[in-house]
Order: sequence, then C-alpha cells, then structure tokens
Amino acid sequence: MAMQVGPADSDGEEQFNNTINTTPLVDVMLVLLIIFLITIPVVTHTIKLELPKERNLPTQTKPENIVLAVNRDGEVYWGMERIPDHEALVARLKVESVKEPQPEVHIRGDLEVRYESVGRVVVACQRAGIYKVGFITEPPAGAVTR
Repeated sequence: MAMQVGPADSDGEEQFNNTINTTPLVDVMLVLLIIFLITIPVVTHTIKLELPKERNLPTQTKPENIVLAVNRDGEVYWGMERIPDHEALVARLKVESVKEPQPEVHIRGDLEVRYESVGRVVVACQRAGIYKVGFITEPPAGAVTR
C-alpha cells in the first residue's frame, strides 16, 4: 500500500490520515499532572489534629445518675414521672446540682422528637449548673462494643 504525501489526486479524492494525533492528549495530561502536583501538598499540610476514635461504651447506670426522657410530643420525663414545665425541670435540676459528687444527666430523646425539645432540656441543665450531660442512643445493628 503506497501513501502519497503531495497534493490530492487529480480525481479530487483526499487521503485520510490513519494515525491518532496524541499531542492534545499529552498536553492535557501534563496540565493535569502539574495541577495534582501543586494541590496535593496543600491538601496534606493542614492543621495537625488528633481526631476522636469511634467507640461504643455500654451505659454505666449508677443510682445517682438522672435519666431524662423526651418523647415524640416533646414531653419530658424524669425516670417515669412527667415534668409539667421547663421551670419545674430547672428547679429540680438545681436541687440535684449541689450534690457532691454531682450526678450525670442522661437524655434519651425519641427518634421523632424535634431537636428544639431536646435542646430545651440541655439548656435547663446548663441553667441548673449540671456539668455532665450525655445522650443515650441505641447502637447500630451489628455494632460491636469494646
């Protein structure tokens, strides 16, 4: 098979170039390589932090711990007793906050409860001077506790 390099045939037929021009591909790849070489050090040089490790600890229920439950309607329960309003909760928590050692408050919020209702319980704990407030959740299915 012969290939003519000169002008088109006198018949008007043009010769097709059967090779792929890889120059634009190489140019794009070199630009991408340079971009990656410049951005990788920026990504890896961030503020040095030690992030917390995930762990599921079983709840250590002590008799002095206070368990508050918030149902899906926003009603607050101290153990099994319903607390009528926010101010009654603060007053009762103030009585507990002066004990030595101060009890922990464990909040159990329903999955469907509005965040605002749980937030009010946290604010009540802050107003009463409670230092240790925790949230009780169910571990995901198949989770292993250590």
